[in-house]
Formats: sequence, C-alpha cells, structure tokens
Amino acid sequence: MTNSTINALSADAWDASSNSAALPPRTGALTDIRVVDLSRVLAGPLCGQMLADHGADVTKVEPPAGDETRGWGPPFVREDHSTYFDGLNRNKRNISVDLRIEEGQQLLRRMLAEADVVIENFKAGTLERWGLGDDVLAAEFPRLIHCRITGYGTDGPLGGAPGYDAVLQALSGLMSINGEADGEAMRIGIPLVDIITGLNAMNGILMALHVRRETGRGQLVDLALLDSAVSILHPHAGKWFATGVAPERTGVAHPTICPYETFVCSDGPFFIGAGNDRQFRSLAKALDAPGLAEDPRFTTNTDRMANAVQLRKVLGGLIGGWQREALATALRLAGVPSGAVNNVGEALNLPQVRHRKMVIECDGYRGVGVPVKLSESPGSVRFGPRHRGADTDDVLAELGFSENEVACLRGSGVLPE
Repeated sequence: MTNSTINALSADAWDASSNSAALPPRTGALTDIRVVDLSRVLAGPLCGQMLADHGADVTKVEPPAGDETRGWGPPFVREDHSTYFDGLNRNKRNISVDLRIEEGQQLLRRMLAEADVVIENFKAGTLERWGLGDDVLAAEFPRLIHCRITGYGTDGPLGGAPGYDAVLQALSGLMSINGEADGEAMRIGIPLVDIITGLNAMNGILMALHVRRETGRGQLVDLALLDSAVSILHPHAGKWFATGVAPERTGVAHPTICPYETFVCSDGPFFIGAGNDRQFRSLAKALDAPGLAEDPRFTTNTDRMANAVQLRKVLGGLIGGWQREALATALRLAGVPSGAVNNVGEALNLPQVRHRKMVIECDGYRGVGVPVKLSESPGSVRFGPRHRGADTDDVLAELGFSENEVACLRGSGVLPE
C-alpha cells in the first residue's frame, strides 16, 4: 500500500461503534472522546486508562515488542500480561504498529486525523524524526490535543534526559523526606511520581478539551515528571521557603502535628492522627486518660510537638493493651481519625473498600475500581487489558482499510504478528 492510499482514506471512516460488537459498549462522561495512546510503562498508560474508565474510546498502539511492562513480572496473569501491565491498560482496544516504518507513520497520521487526544512519552525528538513535531501536529490536526510526558521537559539543562520514577523521587527531594529520622532516605513504596504525573495529565487533557469548546483548537499539554514531583512537596517546600532550612525526615510521624503516627496495639500496628486540640482531648478521654489533655506539656499542638518524645511514650503505654479493632471502634465513636496499619490484602478486603466498589472483577480480570464516582455518568470497567494487537483488524476496518490493504501492511511489517 502506498502512502497516498493511506492519506486518501475518508476522514469520516472511523466510527468507533461500527465494528466493536465483541466488546461491551462504552458508558460514562467521555464517550464522545477518541484517544490514541502511544505511551508505555506508567504515567501515560494510567492517564489513558482513567480516560477509558470514563467512556473515552482509547486505542493503545503498541510496538512490535509490546509495552515492556508486559514482561515486568512475576507475577503474570497470562503469558504476556504481567500484573503491572494489567493495572494500567484495561478498557483500551489494542493495535500493534511498527511506527519506525514510513507507512506505519502514515497509518498513525490517519488515526490522529480522527482523534481528539494523543498521549505519548517518546524520547525527545522521536516525533520530529517522523515528521510529526509540535508545529506539524498543530498544522495538520488543529483540533488535536497532544499530551506529551517526559522526564524533565524537552529543553533546559536536563531537557530530553530519560526520567525514571525513583530517580525523580531522589532528585526532587521527595526521597529526602521519606524514611526514619535516624535512617537513610527511602524511595516511597509506590511509583508516586509517575502516578501523580498521570493524574496531572488527565487534568490537563480535560482542561484542554474544555478550552477547545470555545476556541476550536487543541493544544500541547506538556507534563514533566520533575514538575509533578516538585509540585507535591507540601508542606515541606513551604517550610523551606519560610526558613531556608531543609526539612528533616520524621519517619511515620507528621512534621507539624502530634500525635500523628503509628503506635502498637496488642495485635499489631495502629495509626492515630489527632489533627487538632479537640481531637487530642477526645483521644485522651477514649483512652480513659482525660487528665492527659490538661497536662501543660500536651495542652496544645505546639506543646505536644515540643514534648513529642514524652507523649509517644505515654500513649504507647496506654495503647499497647488494646486490640486494633476495639480501639478503632472506640476512636471512631470519639471522632478521632485512626485505623489499623493494614497490608495490601487486608486493605483490599476491607468491607468499606468493597462497598465502594474499589475492587472489581470482570470476565477474569481483577483490579482496583474507579475512584471518581459520577452520579449521572459513572465510569466503569468493561473489559481487561487486551493482547497486543488484538483489535488491529477492527480498528483498521473502522479507519476504512480493506482486507487487502491490511494484508499488505502485514506483509510489509507495519503490522507485526
């Protein structure tokens, strides 16, 4: 097939509902939005999944080798599905295209002509080499919203450098405030920088879609992992702005509130967060030690912060005789924020988590539910992650490709097996 054949396809050929009978219908707030997800690993795929959860028609485009997170295991759900991959790629149709080939790039152009949003996290300069730099995208596809995710941006002293979550946790200062006070700086136990970048990306896309309603034009939504990491340094950045002193690690304890940390019950660890003086008085009463709140060392939060070591010792003695469930009930009735320090399995089996439908099962797929609950247009999990290339034929048929044309693309290597 020639490039001219691809370019000549009708702009009205892609009807997302015309050839997807095998998959459940899309429902939610974003059913009128079409997304081409070219991204891999975490931040971009998470953004695409959230859009898909709320009804957007998201097509994930994978290279011949697939998104590398398919192999990030064990554990694996299926032969080419690690649990890591499955947590980021549900509700998306999937095609596999070799974009290094010119005809693959022309196929991508065809998809972009029909899309509202493209999400990508290529190395800086990749799209430019394909003749799809920012200026070209804006000229050829004026309504397209281009969501670009990089480690550090594309310019500046670190522009174009590869970015990885743990490295950004270190560089941004996040790692320096995580860990025990007398221990080493520690990586936060989830890929927080990637996750917050994915959330920011979705917010940026929705804002750009809102603006497009007025202007008729798309725009670049530019995300850098470094920016997202620095943006969540609260309240530590504020302390540095005010004092010029770098915050120190406080372990599980809060840097400005006391008590706000973990204690040990007779059957395991338990977290208490008394965020104000009223809650501290309620805590003392619930522990049958009302005089504690009148102790001049502990009367106000400022007093408690100054005497935190002594307070922890007193509270530790009072709490050690309680079982977690009994203490949780007593403190909940007293209005004191608290809870057992659960492991992941315990958390996913909490009755309230299940009640809120934050664990879902769908045709063999198990995952975390949709956290944003809309009363009139709720999101949903319709199907789990697809095999690489599972929907290639359907997507290309909707784009107007004939069976012979698809066969030619396969023969040329544009569509890998």
